[in-house]
Amino acid sequence: MNRKIHVWFGKGLWNFVKEWKNNLLSLSDLLDNRKQRILNTIRNSEELREGAIEQLEKARSRLRKVETEAEQFRVNGYAEIEREKLNLINSTYKTLEQLENYKNETIQFEQQRAINQVRQRVFQQALRGALGTLNSCLNNELHLRTISANIGMLGTMKEITD
Repeated sequence: MNRKIHVWFGKGLWNFVKEWKNNLLSLSDLLDNRKQRILNTIRNSEELREGAIEQLEKARSRLRKVETEAEQFRVNGYAEIEREKLNLINSTYKTLEQLENYKNETIQFEQQRAINQVRQRVFQQALRGALGTLNSCLNNELHLRTISANIGMLGTMKEITD
């Protein structure tokens, strides 16, 4: 019986060793596969990391460019605001100057009109006074002679102009 046990144990041991070797190979293959997947994952992660770093640098570059452009817009905007402010101030001064000139012209016109009205009234009063004096001083005969003399002068003036 010892022999059978030994043989059976020997066959079982041989099967066990064979299975153990197969299991070790399978375990080795499994570990190699796992190692390959980990290495692939690390490689992919490195590639992704490098791509992300590259994208980050591009984004930083774009950000710097946009910040520079924004600063230029801000500076240009302030300059444009200042130009518009000065234009508005200058335009307002010109408008005020034009209004002042218009006011002065209006005052001069009204003064001249008032002076002309006063002259006209003074002339009318002087004419009335002169006519009153003439009428009181002239009698009918003198009046007729004055009219005749004036008609004669007008006739002479007409002949000269013709």
